[in-house]
Amino acid sequence: MAANPTDNHAEGSHAEGNGANMFRLDGQVAIVTGATTGIGEAVARRLARAGATPVIVDLDLAGGERVAASIGGGSFALEADVSDADSVARVVNAVMERAGRVDILVNNAGIAGPPAPVWEQTDQNWQRNIAVNLTGVFNFCRATVPYMRRRGYGRIVNLASIAGKEGNPSMSPYSATKGAVIAFTKSLGKELATEGICVNAVAPSVIKTRILDQLTPVEVGYMTDRIPMKRTGTTEEVAAVVHFLASPDCSFVTAQCYDVSGGRATY
Repeated sequence: MAANPTDNHAEGSHAEGNGANMFRLDGQVAIVTGATTGIGEAVARRLARAGATPVIVDLDLAGGERVAASIGGGSFALEADVSDADSVARVVNAVMERAGRVDILVNNAGIAGPPAPVWEQTDQNWQRNIAVNLTGVFNFCRATVPYMRRRGYGRIVNLASIAGKEGNPSMSPYSATKGAVIAFTKSLGKELATEGICVNAVAPSVIKTRILDQLTPVEVGYMTDRIPMKRTGTTEEVAAVVHFLASPDCSFVTAQCYDVSGGRATY
């Protein structure tokens, strides 16, 4: 029997509950990686408004501390290199020591790298994309899942990308790793399907964040032109989908990938 996400029964934790309390996260602790800016910051702020205590995890500790301070409510920041398993383990252990629980994990940290066709891609860019975008997700899931299993409850949301479904030209390392994140999410979700832990992915299309600064206007235009809504998405729009997937109301949804794409998707 899966445990409730809070020590006491949370009203609205199922669809038939009080609608006013749906998607509430009171008393829950959420690790959000890459949360000093962009989607990660928007997610952390949204989860905090729903009652969660977000842990801001980033290489930029000073930036993380600024975000945590502005959120308040017990939010705190920790420094981690998501590609380093030891660094990740230290962070998860620190969260358990300080907060005593991990209810939600949002794997948002990622990079795009310089755009180039495959024959001009460097070993460094290929390996760095794998290390951050894919191994980082694996590292945090592996370190966090044992604590969720002990309590019989957890929500994991991995940030993938429409590029992981369609494959964007000149972005082969990024596209490949995001496709792998989707497959990893489906695998882990099925492994944990009977343990009260739901694992899902979100696949945004072009979202207005600093990561676009790494791309040329031509590449951004290539992606935006394929969005039926003909605009970039906002970080808040992505955070809204993550919020549901991170909530107790997401109780019969796992091993899925949700597009936040303005209509752009091939499957």
